[in-house]
Amino acid sequence: MKSSVIKRSVVISGHKTSVSLEEPFWQELKEIARSRAMTLSNTVQGIDTGRRQGNLSSAIRLFVLDDLRVRLSRTAGSDLWDFVSAAKLSAGEAGANNRVNALRDRTG
Repeated sequence: MKSSVIKRSVVISGHKTSVSLEEPFWQELKEIARSRAMTLSNTVQGIDTGRRQGNLSSAIRLFVLDDLRVRLSRTAGSDLWDFVSAAKLSAGEAGANNRVNALRDRTG
């Protein structure tokens, strides 16, 4: 079985380094950089500079997760659940609808 983690090269402060990320994280990172009118390298450099521990790949995943959480907190009502459901389905998570519906039932 082929791994879903792909190794990619990025340049940080003029030095080439590699990160290993799943495709959904990579795509979301590129979208975050685009939405902030930043290059991917500058975005990754900011993540690298701000990380407190762990490896760069993990720091990127946490950065993407945090960005998504902030965007979700700005979304109100049923739009929030639609967004969560779509995000999980686009990431290929099996049974996402059932989990999203269960969460919706618990939180009202």
